[in-house]
Amino acid sequence: MLKTFAKGGVHPAECKYSEDSRIEILPLPKTVSIPIAQHIGAPAKAIVAKGDKVKVGDKIAESSGFVSANIHSSVSGTVAKIDDILDSTGYKRPCIVIDVEGDEWNETIDRSPELRREINLTDKEIIAKINLAGIVGLGGATFPSHVKLSIPDGKKINVLIINGVECEPYLTSDHRLMVEKAEEMLVGIQILMKALSVNRALIGIENNKPDAIAHLTNLVKNYPGIEVHALKVQYPQGGEKQLIKALINREVPSGGLPLDVGAVVHNVGTAFAVYEATQKNKPLFERVVTVTGQLVSKPSNLLVRIGTPVSNLIEAAGGLPEDTGKIINGGPMMGKAVNSLEVPVTKGTSGILIMSESESKRKKEATCIRCAKCVSACPQGLEPYLLKKQAQLEKNDTLEQSGVMDCIECGSCSFTCPAGLPLLDYIRLGKSRVSKIIRSRKQ
Repeated sequence: MLKTFAKGGVHPAECKYSEDSRIEILPLPKTVSIPIAQHIGAPAKAIVAKGDKVKVGDKIAESSGFVSANIHSSVSGTVAKIDDILDSTGYKRPCIVIDVEGDEWNETIDRSPELRREINLTDKEIIAKINLAGIVGLGGATFPSHVKLSIPDGKKINVLIINGVECEPYLTSDHRLMVEKAEEMLVGIQILMKALSVNRALIGIENNKPDAIAHLTNLVKNYPGIEVHALKVQYPQGGEKQLIKALINREVPSGGLPLDVGAVVHNVGTAFAVYEATQKNKPLFERVVTVTGQLVSKPSNLLVRIGTPVSNLIEAAGGLPEDTGKIINGGPMMGKAVNSLEVPVTKGTSGILIMSESESKRKKEATCIRCAKCVSACPQGLEPYLLKKQAQLEKNDTLEQSGVMDCIECGSCSFTCPAGLPLLDYIRLGKSRVSKIIRSRKQ
């Protein structure tokens, strides 16, 4: 029997239209707009100015704290300006705008295709290099990777978990990495194991990716301590807490972190980026992005430079369909709509989903009859209908007591609600208010 998590979950249509589309390199844009905040934590500080010349891989913004990340140029050219540019959140954020002039890379980056297996760095050197390269979690959360690897005193990690689940419908960028860049990814996992001083790593992959499972299962015979586990297709199997429960049957406590149960979780894309940073001296300035949708003529997986306008990706996938109703940054369950095609790709952009008018229309809201379907679907064991009402009424103290901070924002509640209520929208709003209150207590 395939492993899975214990509570809740739903089964949205998979719609993996781009699963067989090999990764293609997207041509360079004329201009990139690189946000200085592409991660959880403090924004980076720009260290370039208008008129400066930069090469691919040059650091252009420096992390401003422990929970922060460096930003590197994804192109070579001239800094045109540092200005507030509309990003995928719908707000204007500080960006470094660079006019592209050729494709000259920083000389320290090893561009050879040779696979480098030998790991010559110490654990501290690995973490330092990951920090320098600006690597963040590429599964969507964008938490700085060096922070995850810096284990506090008193905590002991005994297993590394690699998230190859990609349970969000439509998205296939992780799937293609596991098929096309498996060896590099496995060396990256070994590097992460060394950084954490663990001798066991588990790769969790949903059973709808049999080619990736078979390929990696064959390869890990040459990588001691790394195991591949096929998992039941059940959303949100890729949530950290759900994946830990499925693979090692440990329950992360309310308000806790994976390290509280002896585990650290990294995404397959992050493992690949770690390989490139430590073995090839390549900072994180590009990533694989899925461009897809039922009406998209050429569903694609594209290797994209950070800062590239979304319009360039859509053009490469066959252009914008006439019946487009909404463009989502991410997948349909956790992604957010963008209101401009010129918003830039960031480190956290895993996919661009184009939805038709009919797909993108919300259900007409009806009255909640307390059917509890949202309760049954919640993988965190929460009561979404109650959290939604408390958020509406701004009962922040009660919201916190009801466990709103344990919500992983997977959208299972909204997906399953027969009344068509925007449960997640209200819960996100309430969660952001409670989060501010918690932060103010610590000051």
